[in-house]
Amino acid sequence: MSKNFSQFSFPIKRRKLVVLITTALAALLLTIGLPAFTPAPVVAQSNINLLVSAAASLREALEEIKPMYQQSKPNVNINYNFGSSGALQQQIEQGASADIFISAAKKQVDALEKKGLLVAGTRNIIAKNKLVLVVPKNAVSITSFYNLKDAKVKKIAIGEPRTVPAGQYGQQVLEKLKIWSEIKSKLVFANNVRQVLASVETGNADAGLVYITDAKISDKVKVVVTADEKYHSPIIYPLAVIKSSKNVDAAKEFSQFLSSDQAKAVFNKYGFILP
Repeated sequence: MSKNFSQFSFPIKRRKLVVLITTALAALLLTIGLPAFTPAPVVAQSNINLLVSAAASLREALEEIKPMYQQSKPNVNINYNFGSSGALQQQIEQGASADIFISAAKKQVDALEKKGLLVAGTRNIIAKNKLVLVVPKNAVSITSFYNLKDAKVKKIAIGEPRTVPAGQYGQQVLEKLKIWSEIKSKLVFANNVRQVLASVETGNADAGLVYITDAKISDKVKVVVTADEKYHSPIIYPLAVIKSSKNVDAAKEFSQFLSSDQAKAVFNKYGFILP
């Protein structure tokens, strides 16, 4: 009996000793300011890179919206690819990387949708615009579209109608006014609307057709006249998520943010018309 008692007595005493040592160690760690147990580190969410192919006329507004979005989504890196809507459309059709496409016209988004390159249900109009005739700041001889026929007007800048929506709208207006054929020899075609603006700013063109938002960002040009909306197709900015995107959910979230009150305030600031 004594032998059996000693067999069980020692383990019990040893367990008590272990508990006492553990308790003392924990108290010591707390005393010197170290936690008794170190929790596993929280794994940060991996970064997501989004590439937005957007019409050149949206540059300033989208650049301002970017840090606003990243305040709440710091792990999402937004990168932009600005250009003419037609050129961007062709890039996407040829397999170029893009998560979101924002065009300055319906035509280019329609083309991508017909080819099955868009995520269904993601199309949305985020803004509208107006087409204006601009001239260098100090010019005084041009006061209407009809003045473009005058002999003293040598060069008129316009976007290439086949790929630049502003050029397409411009051609529609000039044809409606029945002056397209008369001034066609004076036209200088640009690869995007910002090139049109630059041509007028530098005096390389006597006049140009741009959006009202382009005119607002320049102190080197002035608006002569705003085109009547009945003379051209609606100037809208449709957005859609590209099906080949590797981050469709993140692309959808950013797309939705572009229709938020915060984003709308920025678009309005730059002269865009809210849909």
